[in-house]
Amino acid sequence: MFEQLGLIGCGLMGGSFALALKRAGLVKRVVGYSKSPTTTERARLLGVIDVEAPSALLAVSGADIVLIAVPVAATEATLKAIKPMVTPQMLIMDVGSTKTDVIDAARRALRDQIGSFVPAHPIAGKERAGVDAADADLYTGCPLILTPTERTLTAQLKQAQALWTALGCKVMQMSSEAHDAAFAAVSHLPHVLAFALMNSVQSQAEGDAFLALAGPGFRDFTRIAASDPKVWRDILLANRTELLKQSQLFRDQLGTFEALMQAADAPALEALIENASAARSAWHMTQLPKPC
Repeated sequence: MFEQLGLIGCGLMGGSFALALKRAGLVKRVVGYSKSPTTTERARLLGVIDVEAPSALLAVSGADIVLIAVPVAATEATLKAIKPMVTPQMLIMDVGSTKTDVIDAARRALRDQIGSFVPAHPIAGKERAGVDAADADLYTGCPLILTPTERTLTAQLKQAQALWTALGCKVMQMSSEAHDAAFAAVSHLPHVLAFALMNSVQSQAEGDAFLALAGPGFRDFTRIAASDPKVWRDILLANRTELLKQSQLFRDQLGTFEALMQAADAPALEALIENASAARSAWHMTQLPKPC
């Protein structure tokens, strides 16, 4: 059990982590800080945190575990702010959707204290953001990826593995580079496509009328377009190198479909669709994260 969680960012991800730790009996006290005092106050009223801190530094004071749950672009400033309170025994984690940029930020900000930092990415979320959406079950059954640095201390890594496992996560470990390449393909690009499709429909004069006719397929495909704009702005910029590679691969495939439609090449078009259909059917659904 941890004595005190210093929670920086009391929204959906951070708030859910605090609630999960409390329910599992893994923490005695949660001290929270958010950039918006209203959010911090709301977190206390909802029982997500026990004490409101006026700064990130004071949220970490006395903590033996710290969770950074802020947009990835704010990681470096946050780590710099708390560095005076970081100890070699402390476990510090983040929940960012990109990892190479987060690790680079941690190296610059924490310097000789980076051994306490275990980068983490829980594959979970909701369209709704904010502390009111916090849910103790958010991480249950979800994959959790750890991307430790070459200087991450063994004790902290083992703590992180045990903690996320206790919260019901399926813990995996990989390099930050492999992580970012994979999630550019299976998470970041799909978000871009959903954003682009919604904007494409909305930009047309008949857009509202088209949307009134949309069915479950459109609903399911565009569900993630309702995601938090600031969070996803930062993710797309942070992982843009890998994401642009995936975007080009998608453009190539889209170009192939367009060429076959223009040529009215039914057999070749059917073969492409069959290939996609078979690949999708063979995909092991039991390995998917639970719906969020």
